[in-house]
Amino acid sequence: MRILIVGGGYVGLYTALRLQRKLKPELQRGDVEIVVVSPDPYMTYQPFLPEATAGNISPRHVVVPLRRVLTECRLLVGEAQSIDHAKRVATVATLATQETGRTEQITYDELVLAPGSVSRTLPIPGLADHGIGFKTVEEAIGLRNHVIEQMDIASSTRDPAIRDAALTFVFVGGGYAGVEALGELEDMARFAARYYHNVKRDDMKWILVEATNRILPEVGEEMGKYAVTELRRRNIDVRMETRLESCADRIAVLSDGSRFPNRTVVWTAGVKPHPILAATDLPLNEHGRLKCTPS
Repeated sequence: MRILIVGGGYVGLYTALRLQRKLKPELQRGDVEIVVVSPDPYMTYQPFLPEATAGNISPRHVVVPLRRVLTECRLLVGEAQSIDHAKRVATVATLATQETGRTEQITYDELVLAPGSVSRTLPIPGLADHGIGFKTVEEAIGLRNHVIEQMDIASSTRDPAIRDAALTFVFVGGGYAGVEALGELEDMARFAARYYHNVKRDDMKWILVEATNRILPEVGEEMGKYAVTELRRRNIDVRMETRLESCADRIAVLSDGSRFPNRTVVWTAGVKPHPILAATDLPLNEHGRLKCTPS
């Protein structure tokens, strides 16, 4: 019997880990095979991304090497492109097959579909060119380096327009990812500013844009209000019921009419189902998510 697990994130990793423990005798006899398909050879623990961005923890502590823990599983680094569940066949493009433009057909008896989600983007002018994501450890570390680079630019220019744009940081999305990333990076930049002779904490503008009337909906209304109070106490500009309408030409245009020349727009405005779900014959709901039974 072959068990195929699509996705090496939190759900995929712990499903495979539990199965290899429970089925260890069968795996060693060769009666069962567990195949894990993951785009990366590691699992990223996303709640730690903000801390890794600010340098409070090492990036290696944010990831779990799949081969180190899934010793009884077969790991394929690649992407599942389609799944025909009626025929129990998945089409997978691995690192090896991608070089030749081919794909691999993997048959299975049982399927665990856990590809996770992808960033939800909107057709906002300039977003594809200038928006910075915050979903992977590479993006997190890249964002940290980017912020430090902007401080270096501001420190080395005499052009006030370039300096102002370099020290303006716009975060779109008031959920966990946006608020934590903003808070950690602002704290890091505030600490780093003491090492610049001509960049002060008050020179930087930090702006949080949220389309709804509250931030951090995951933790309740009172905690959201408290977070707004604390952010504003740190001179962070929190704008609720406001949307990003454009960031073309490195100018963030908000729905309230504000315009902010900048060099940093961080997009954390939600997620959507992984595209692989649409490439299956499995039942989906109106939002493109997999329909599940109560059991």
